[in-house]
Amino acid sequence: MARRKRRASERTLRSRWRGWALRVAAVAFVLAVFYGGYLAWVATSEFEGRRWDIPAQVYAAPLELYAGRAIGAQDLVAELRRLGYREDPRLPGPGTYRLGLGRMELATRGFAFAGDTEPERLVSIVFVGGRIAVLRDAGGAVTPIVRLNPLLIGSLFPSHGEDRLIIAPGEIPQLLTATLKAVEDHRYDSHFGVDPIAVARAMLVNITSGEIREGASTLTQQLVRSYFLTNERSWGRKLREAFMAIALEMRYTKDELLHAYVNEIYLGQDGARAIHGFGLASQHYFGKPLAELELHELALLVAEVRGPTYYDPRRQPQRALARRNFVLQRMADDGLAANEDVQAAAEHDRGLVGDHGRNATRSAFLGLVRRQLSRDYARDDLEQTGLVVLSTLDPVVQSAAERALTTGIETLSKNAAEFEGAVVVTSPQTGEVRALVGGRDANYEGFNRALDARRQIGSLIKPAVYLAALESGRYSLATMIDDAPIIVELDNGKTWTPSNFDDEAHGLVPLVRALAESFNMATVRLGLDVGLAPIADTLQRLGLEKKPTLYPSMLLGSLALTPIEVAQIYNTLANGGFRVPLRAVRSVVAENGELLQRYDIEIAEAADPAAVYALNQALVQVMERGTGRTVRRQLPDDLIVAGKTGTSDDLRDSWFAGFTNDHLIVTWVGADDNRPIGLTGSTGAAKIWAQVLGSVEANSYDAPAPQGVRDFWINYSTGNATAERCDDAVKVPVPDNDFYSRVFGCNGETGFGARVRSWFGDDAAQ
Repeated sequence: MARRKRRASERTLRSRWRGWALRVAAVAFVLAVFYGGYLAWVATSEFEGRRWDIPAQVYAAPLELYAGRAIGAQDLVAELRRLGYREDPRLPGPGTYRLGLGRMELATRGFAFAGDTEPERLVSIVFVGGRIAVLRDAGGAVTPIVRLNPLLIGSLFPSHGEDRLIIAPGEIPQLLTATLKAVEDHRYDSHFGVDPIAVARAMLVNITSGEIREGASTLTQQLVRSYFLTNERSWGRKLREAFMAIALEMRYTKDELLHAYVNEIYLGQDGARAIHGFGLASQHYFGKPLAELELHELALLVAEVRGPTYYDPRRQPQRALARRNFVLQRMADDGLAANEDVQAAAEHDRGLVGDHGRNATRSAFLGLVRRQLSRDYARDDLEQTGLVVLSTLDPVVQSAAERALTTGIETLSKNAAEFEGAVVVTSPQTGEVRALVGGRDANYEGFNRALDARRQIGSLIKPAVYLAALESGRYSLATMIDDAPIIVELDNGKTWTPSNFDDEAHGLVPLVRALAESFNMATVRLGLDVGLAPIADTLQRLGLEKKPTLYPSMLLGSLALTPIEVAQIYNTLANGGFRVPLRAVRSVVAENGELLQRYDIEIAEAADPAAVYALNQALVQVMERGTGRTVRRQLPDDLIVAGKTGTSDDLRDSWFAGFTNDHLIVTWVGADDNRPIGLTGSTGAAKIWAQVLGSVEANSYDAPAPQGVRDFWINYSTGNATAERCDDAVKVPVPDNDFYSRVFGCNGETGFGARVRSWFGDDAAQ
């Protein structure tokens, strides 16, 4: 009886346990269903939203080739390599060239941008004396101009740093997808997101080892991990990954997932920028489009999938080559490439572009692009919607500016780490910013000195003082001004006693000399006579946005500005007094090719053209006779340039701003902590300015004289009227009236006898 009761009790207990077990199993099943459903919802909804999350891509202005352009064969080769062109005597297709003696054959890439189409071309170029002499098409006809495809200079990627260049499904090489399947997921076309055979093999290895040592991730699982998960090695992560992969396979086709994989997978790091997708990786490692990759290059990219850090081809070249050759062998084994082609590919080096050829992020310039676009576009639009931006950057000028700043700082100081600098280059007529460097490390993504370093400009302000005087109608460049000691009473009861850099007083001098040699006392006397308010108004008309505080010290450059603000002011001067807002963007196109916005030139007259013309002639004398004469000797004798030095108190800032017909260049050198650097404008920034100008194509400054102005000759030192043939004579523009009588003798003679003697070159009066 007791035994029967015990058995009954045991049966009851077992029944209860089975009931509880079934309940637990049911709850677990329901939870698994809900959890799996949740993961599936996350995978499909976020995948749909994120797979087209594309930063705006920023391109440089197309490089234009035409007869007469100052570019030699080797210089053009350097630019072609930057664009990912390769030398190949066969010229097999776009993106190739071959060199001959004084000539080049070039197969260009076509491009379309904002309705502007450039076809693929086969052209022949003849070089003579460092210039393009003849440009012909494939039929031998003379071609007026050929434009190379714009250089991708960077992206406006978000703070998390992901960057990618989307490749359309029809543009993905079939060899790439076939190789990915062969190396990473042999059963991709048949599994449902998870490969059971690979899972079983990996589980056996992991169980026997007691830890997770081998994965069995399919391409779909890798895609899930890249989108949503981390590389954590845990069973929980693998479970979530499997659920999500299956969900994606149920929702999307194999081709859609493979397309997303090609555009999403992480393939390396470029500073703060994470390289995602094969399109951007092709540009990053080889400097050319994915479609133009050769066999050994494509294999190296596939090799990176297994571990972009472990197989980094720049830092771990031997590992990368070994993995690449493994990929090549799999391609041969699967019949994707012929054995002889694989053997030839295996003999290649990595084939990476160097830093000079990489489409490295031009951080400072991209900062200006972002600021200008942010006026018209939301941040999410710039970082997610795939905008394509055609900028004003000139890669040739940008490289010259970067090189000049880096080498210039190294030359200026043995302890160059204490020095920093900035360079801005613009096109005066259009206001386009052609180059912008924010520090001696051009790719540093920190403090952008070209846009944000607000430093005292010193004598760079003086042209605004003299322009206000010329516009007043009471002064010309021939007017005499007293460069004598002056005591200025300030509003607070104190006094200010400015002095010249050489601590000398020069007495009565003509305005042209006072500006050319940057006399402080003469400038203060002139500025106080003209008035601080008109000078401040002149600065704003030239392009300064905020009205400066009206202190007398403003006359000698106590005003603090950024290099880009200085460039705006001097660009207006270089453009004859017509203000054109500086811009870094030409046009913006949507991902689908629709033109969203074209940034046209805006121009307004900011100053009297006659006064600006006279001022600029004085700035030419700065280079010929004044504070810029030393650096002027570094330039060709026949090149006419205008410019102005600037030095702040205690030699803390070295500035130079100068221009030709083609380029305005502003350079600054200083220390971030504002310590004295021991350099004036002429001994520091001017030397870097000359290096930039000497590296680009430049035409002499040659502005036509406006109406109401005529030439007048004076003695540069004394200001006395003189004849052209006389010693120390300088030509200055003056108002066209009878006040300035023509002089025929070296001592100011105006009579008929002096005129007759001038016919025969009689210089007895000198």
